[in-house]
Amino acid sequence: MTGDQLAQLMFPRFHAPSDARPVATGMNASPGAAVGIAVFDCADAVRRAAAGERVILVRRETTPDDLEGMIAAEGILTSHGGRTSHAAVVARGMGKCCVCGAEDITVDAPGRKFRTSTGTVVSEGDLISVDGTSGKVYLDRIPVENPPVVDYFEGSVQPGRHEGGGTDSDEDDIVGPVHTLLQHGDRVRRLGVRANADTPRDAERARRFGAEGIGLCRTEHMFLGERRLLVERLVLAQDDATRDAVLTELGRLQRGDFEEILAAMDGSPVTVRLIDPPLHEFLPDLTELSVRVAVAEATGTAETQDRELLQAVRRLHEQNPMLGLRGVRLGIVVPGLVEMQVRALAEAAAALLRRGLDPRVEIMIPLVSAVQELEIVRQQCEHTLAAVEQETGVHVPAGIGTMIELPRAALTAGEIATAADFFSFGTNDPTQTAWGFSRDDVERSFFPRYLDAGVFGDSPFEVLDRSGVGRLVSVACREGREVREGLHLGVCGEHGGNPPSIHFTHAAGLDYVSCSPYRVPVARLEAGRAAVPEKAGELSADSR
Repeated sequence: MTGDQLAQLMFPRFHAPSDARPVATGMNASPGAAVGIAVFDCADAVRRAAAGERVILVRRETTPDDLEGMIAAEGILTSHGGRTSHAAVVARGMGKCCVCGAEDITVDAPGRKFRTSTGTVVSEGDLISVDGTSGKVYLDRIPVENPPVVDYFEGSVQPGRHEGGGTDSDEDDIVGPVHTLLQHGDRVRRLGVRANADTPRDAERARRFGAEGIGLCRTEHMFLGERRLLVERLVLAQDDATRDAVLTELGRLQRGDFEEILAAMDGSPVTVRLIDPPLHEFLPDLTELSVRVAVAEATGTAETQDRELLQAVRRLHEQNPMLGLRGVRLGIVVPGLVEMQVRALAEAAAALLRRGLDPRVEIMIPLVSAVQELEIVRQQCEHTLAAVEQETGVHVPAGIGTMIELPRAALTAGEIATAADFFSFGTNDPTQTAWGFSRDDVERSFFPRYLDAGVFGDSPFEVLDRSGVGRLVSVACREGREVREGLHLGVCGEHGGNPPSIHFTHAAGLDYVSCSPYRVPVARLEAGRAAVPEKAGELSADSR
């Protein structure tokens, strides 16, 4: 069995009748099958789901603001975006089915409907079925089959046991061999397997699926929902006292998050990435806010806070935000931001240590492109860790490393390694910057033509580009370890759960891969398969 075959067994699937015809087709962004009523607003998704309805969230594309609606929905359908878009990445992390980039449909969110290319109109409340494995969207209800492997990973089915008390069940025909294969893979693999997890629930699920730690905890996901208003206040702060008050409140909330995640992963490493995306992602859309303020001014109802917020949004607006003020740059430019996050993490770990637990903290500084950046922020981290130790009387050991995301970082890895305890390769950004691709724009626009023309065999956002991006990774690994022997190396981008990319990671000598919780079993199996040729060679050598 391969990792791809195992992935097909892990998610619900449709038992579609032969006459079922899809009304739209998009990208199979996150596998699985879901049936529910179409909803076009996240608040409605949350409300209807709380009332017991099954819903499919339909959006042109999703943003961090949509997270609560995505959590409430059975599945997600977007008309724009690709397999590495926000909707796809978040859905895979939650194990939720998602179809992205369904350009056959035109979403009218204000009108609460979407229209297909053939003229079919689907209104809010209409029943639809979304197949994240094939990318197809159907009207009405398609029967869903739930494979027992899902229950096995969730812990409700044990291999060799079923309700009748015997061992010859249909479900054990699947669960038993999967269990045996994974156990064998765990015995022979060299690569560690961690999970990308941002909540206690995700951390607990990852552990059930066999993760040996968290390789990527994205702290920006802790600033969503009601907490986003605190970020607005931080951006609008006109003086140190106001800024410090907001940072204190954010720190209190993050400390609680970190304590739960570290407790869920007790005894295993948790790599916490400091806030990475541009601040504008936490603020209202520039166009929408401009219109709102203009209308309010025309009617004489404009509020000072909205005007100030608009000024702040304009000030932070960037033409290419993913290449702008984000990652390590935020830590250098925004006073107190690094201290707040590191303090929250250190205080959470200290509290757990006092309770007799074993939190293992790693602090990851994102988007470094020069060793000087890392040195500046590392010094901030070390100063804060020392301050918390003095205040609490508890020493919190914490590795401090960086996320290698830019070509320059890979090519100057020898310099950067002098200030890093570990490297983690976030392979999505190197793919964008090495190829000059925007992952949100290119997958639907010209990738099909590129695939047909043989420019590449697979999307480089799905399968790691070995000759280009892979070479950057190999150079960084070699030069980093030449400077710092024993430098710990991992991959935490979406490629961490892709079978061919896992084989490359093994061959390149990295220490672990990290992927969404639902891809952890696939990574465990493929890491074992990658090690089998080496094990066979060792056995051959021993027999001579």
